[in-house]
Amino acid sequence: MSWFYLILAGLFEMLGVVLINTFNQQKNAKNLILMFAGFGFSFLFLTLAMNELPMGTAYAVWTGIGAAGGTILSMIFYREAKDWKRLVCIGLIISATIGLKLIGE
Repeated sequence: MSWFYLILAGLFEMLGVVLINTFNQQKNAKNLILMFAGFGFSFLFLTLAMNELPMGTAYAVWTGIGAAGGTILSMIFYREAKDWKRLVCIGLIISATIGLKLIGE
C-alpha cells in the first residue's frame, strides 16, 4: 500500500506543478486553492508512504515522479521543447526511479 501512496503523492505533485503555471497565468482564489490542494495531497500521501518506506527512497521516487511528470506535462500542454536531450534525461529519471523500487524497500 505504501508504494500506491507514493505514486499518488507523485501524481499530486505533478498536478501541483501544473497548477503553479495555471495560477501564474490566471491569478485568482480558485487557482490558488487548487494549487495548495494539489501540493497538500502530495505531502499527505508522501507522509503515508514514509510510514513504511525509507525516507531516502520515498523522497527520491516522489521527486522523480514530480520532475519527470511535470516536464512531460509541460511538453504536452505548454509546448515546451521536446528535443532528444530532454527526453534522454527524463528517461534517466524514470530508470532511476524504477531502479529504486526494484532494489527494495
